[in-house]
Amino acid sequence: MKKENAYDFQKRLLTVHEPNRRNFARQPKENELLFPERVTISLPGNAGLVTATAAEDFADFLQVSMGLHAEITTEENAFLRVALAADAGIDLGEYATYKGFRIEVTASGVRVLGHDERGIGQALYYLEDLMCFESAPVLSMGVICKKPLFSPQMIHSGYYLDEYPDAYLARVAHEGRDAILIFAKDVNLTPVGPVDFNDLIRRAAKYGLDVYAYSYMKSPVSPLDPKAEEYYEGTYGKLFRECPGLKGVTLVGESVEFPSTDPHVSPGTWRDTVVDGIPTGKPSSGWYPCEDYPVWLNFIKKIIRKYNPDADIVFWSYNWGSQPKEARVKLIESLPKDISLQATFEMYQKRIYDGAVGGCDDYTLAFEGPGDYFMSEAVAAAENNIPLYSMANSGGLTWDIGVIPYEPMPYQWMRRFEAMRSAHDDWGLRGIMESHHFGFYPSFISKLGKHAFMEPREDLNEVLKKILISEFGEENYTQVNEAMEHISEAITHHTPSDSDQYGAFRVGPSFPFCLIRDTVLPNDPGAHFGSHIYYTGGTPRSSLYRTLPLPARILQECASLEKMQACMEKGVELLYAAPNRNERLDRLTNLCHFIRNCVRTGLNAKRWSVLLAKSNATFEVTGLSELYDRMDALLETERQVVEDTIPLVEMDSRLGWEPSMLYMTDRRHLEWKLRQLDYVRDCELANYRKCLKLS
Repeated sequence: MKKENAYDFQKRLLTVHEPNRRNFARQPKENELLFPERVTISLPGNAGLVTATAAEDFADFLQVSMGLHAEITTEENAFLRVALAADAGIDLGEYATYKGFRIEVTASGVRVLGHDERGIGQALYYLEDLMCFESAPVLSMGVICKKPLFSPQMIHSGYYLDEYPDAYLARVAHEGRDAILIFAKDVNLTPVGPVDFNDLIRRAAKYGLDVYAYSYMKSPVSPLDPKAEEYYEGTYGKLFRECPGLKGVTLVGESVEFPSTDPHVSPGTWRDTVVDGIPTGKPSSGWYPCEDYPVWLNFIKKIIRKYNPDADIVFWSYNWGSQPKEARVKLIESLPKDISLQATFEMYQKRIYDGAVGGCDDYTLAFEGPGDYFMSEAVAAAENNIPLYSMANSGGLTWDIGVIPYEPMPYQWMRRFEAMRSAHDDWGLRGIMESHHFGFYPSFISKLGKHAFMEPREDLNEVLKKILISEFGEENYTQVNEAMEHISEAITHHTPSDSDQYGAFRVGPSFPFCLIRDTVLPNDPGAHFGSHIYYTGGTPRSSLYRTLPLPARILQECASLEKMQACMEKGVELLYAAPNRNERLDRLTNLCHFIRNCVRTGLNAKRWSVLLAKSNATFEVTGLSELYDRMDALLETERQVVEDTIPLVEMDSRLGWEPSMLYMTDRRHLEWKLRQLDYVRDCELANYRKCLKLS
């Protein structure tokens, strides 16, 4: 691996087909079809844009990745023939559904039949997967039929916040996802600037992708206000009037809260819950399942569907999962039946660390799910015939570690995917949000998820084996797989509390260790959230939700993170020891090394908090002197972690970056951290030591 400049990772995201994936030693086995050196692909005369785009993409794949010559033709006897099943007079049976397809492989060639154009596209992308699994242009003879388990599968951009170049859209479509999200403050306006929404809708459609608006439009006017019609026509009405191609809108409490009359909440927004400097003790409507949300939703629905009768209105209960079940279920029972309810899959779940109660305060892979909050809402949605969606982070990343592209923990992801399959069977889970503003980064995890979310269902262990071999080499499979087992176990020992996910684990080794002066990590200019999305150094706050106070669980959490670190150490050691290197393996090893260092910093930050708390409750000079020695040693330990991390981020420009924060753990920020550690040791801690000599 060579050193990269900032944003070089975007070049990788825009590489749709990796060159030279073919292993010429891989010859066809019995009952396998080998593609000829010249492949003709026929399209019907009425082929639409999605079909033509996917066929051209497949031809490019054959040429770039498999070293074959491929061309689009009108010949009816072409080697690969593409058609809509209805036009070909073929009944797809149970696969005659959205994105359903049938692939027929015989000795004379391949026929691809789609229920719709998106089905044709997914069939061709599926063929690419099969050839990459074999590292050769070979297919087993027979028939393959597939249909999606979930739709929509929504993702945010992992290229840059709300930016979707065509090649990135192609990557998203290849991974089986069918919808993208864009933050909307107004028509053509996102939190980071203007975007032509209609242009994005047109470009995404070419790849079989829908566009959802993620609403950032505040609702300061009650639906009962005489001016409500005018106000909401100027927001949601304007959005769907001027962007009629939008598939739908996602509404989440904290982003759309309105003046509620529910007695459980303050009458204004979250900014109004403090009066004369004293909190009211009540949440705002964005954080409670208010009884009048159905009135607001019906009002918004009426305005939106005036311009788009089929608009998918997604109501997300993210913010009030910690509120009483009775209040949440009561709200669901009164919701309109023609909207979609979205519940986060694992959030708010209690976790036990050697008897100490912690919790999943935000998105996490530490607990595969489903959580109690999700299950209660899923049951209520099923009983009330409301379409059920879930924020599942199944694109491959959560908030456990904030500045990485994906979490390489396949065995834990498989447990999540299996649980999602069961939620589909038990409660009718039909749609999923697969990433938030940390974005979607195509990886071997998202490839695993793609195959997990198709029917008939595949054995995920077999799929993972194919993926690991194709990505990292058959000669490395045993060692890489063992490493993945250790690293998959590691995440189960993570402590996904506010003080971790919004603390040291959010930015990893650049997180400041503070003694007297709270220090804020510098923002990257232009960042949407920047350092404001995590808490600064010093003593971490206790969880917002139902957990023990932090002092009553921090030592047990330290013990859990020690287990996490030990698992990461084993996994990283195995990856480095793999003798047959390739670039993908080097990148995986580099990523896991970085995650290991994030765990080290997270554990050091907890230990620092313990020492800081003890130093504030120790009343003898000797005891304080010993504590200051331990704090000094911990600062040196953390310095070594930071220094070890610098070459890692220089080799992969995606490490240390996140779309809403931008660069927070690059070389510049890590060197800042070193200076910050020096200040704490040489000034603040040194002054404390001087004061001890006064006794």
